[in-house]
Amino acid sequence: MHATDSSSESRVLTPGDPEYAPEVAGFQTGFALRPARVWAARSAREVAEAVGYAAGEGLPLGVQATGHGLPDAAEGGVLVSTRRMDAVRIDPGARTAVIGAGARWGQVVEAAAPYGLAPLNGSSPGVGAVSYTLSGGLGILAREFGYAADRVRRLEVVTADGRLREVAAGSEPELFWGLRGGGHGLGVVTELEIGLVPVARLYGGALTFDASAVDPARILAEYEAWTRTVPENLTSSLAAVPYPDLPALPPHLRGAYLISLRVAFTGGAEEGERLVAPLRRIGPAVTDTLREMPYAQSPSIHNDPASPHAYYGDSAVLSELDVKAAAELLAATGPAAPMMCVVQLNHLGGALSREPEPPNAVPHREGRFLVRVLAVLDGTDRAAARAHFAGALAPLAPATTGRFLGFAFGGGDRGEGLYPAATRERLAALKRTYDPGNLFGGPHGGQD
Repeated sequence: MHATDSSSESRVLTPGDPEYAPEVAGFQTGFALRPARVWAARSAREVAEAVGYAAGEGLPLGVQATGHGLPDAAEGGVLVSTRRMDAVRIDPGARTAVIGAGARWGQVVEAAAPYGLAPLNGSSPGVGAVSYTLSGGLGILAREFGYAADRVRRLEVVTADGRLREVAAGSEPELFWGLRGGGHGLGVVTELEIGLVPVARLYGGALTFDASAVDPARILAEYEAWTRTVPENLTSSLAAVPYPDLPALPPHLRGAYLISLRVAFTGGAEEGERLVAPLRRIGPAVTDTLREMPYAQSPSIHNDPASPHAYYGDSAVLSELDVKAAAELLAATGPAAPMMCVVQLNHLGGALSREPEPPNAVPHREGRFLVRVLAVLDGTDRAAARAHFAGALAPLAPATTGRFLGFAFGGGDRGEGLYPAATRERLAALKRTYDPGNLFGGPHGGQD
């Protein structure tokens, strides 16, 4: 059974409805979400109805497309489910895409590929394109083309007054600044127009080493030195994954501790081979998937897990990478850690360090690396994971300049370090203007 508002055909679910549980379920399974009502929205008008209802009842409101994050603002309030609003329209002449609130990056990549174009998507095709972009968006082509938020042309957003606004550089420029990188607390974005880049193919993949055969400290040192030599059109990361010794895993992964170096290079394969040659000399690779590929195959570079699971995580933007401190981090999060942890180091710089025109709210452009730490959870030990991360990240504190909103995994339950003071104050002024009653919560509270 579902409730229907007499003035519309919006589908509104409550906890007693059989469709309620699957509607609130998302990729993040670690934390239960129990909104009082769920709006299964199909249009901007229905989103506006949900906002009006929540404001009128004094209830908080959150938004969920894929549920990779956790819209805490919806707890006990209203959740707008945008998964049905997943239209993608490509204009190959203008090199733009118009993306609905529920569209996933895989859909956008697939739609743009026939025209030799690509969005600034992330590594996982299942992540919601709009929520990713609002948080900044650090993708696989980032060093060459910048953050996903840097390519936003226009947004449609429902603000707390229930009004659907079209926001661009020439209309409401301050809100345009804040929505691009400022997170999810200023309204519900129902549609996004982004610029695409002319990338049809790339050279990329991963080199994976067994950390029992190749010293992790050596891998870190060689990788850090190598990043100082590469051009801007090469974006890379390092991932360290200790696999549990479980029968359900393939034999080659059971109990293994693997460190992967992932590469995406928009130049030719011959030049790509020359650039990665120093990485191959680090030691024997367990797997080597580096090759030329159509851009549509780029998710294979990272091979992010596709199945929903429970996790919690944090991040730190680094002005420099102290290899000794990073080795201490790997030791604290490796096989001996009290919980399974995954560490990723993203090489920053290049276009990421430059402000777009017009500027946006994406912070920490001075960073040279981003470290991300994620723990696999059973849903009960968020506090234990946070405490463990605090100790594991401590050696990197002297070079830490802040945290990154897009990788405040598992609900993003604290706001310190996300923005420098001037950006934080400017976003707070926007909040007072467009959401004075705090309908959408803080920077983590809204659109996931």
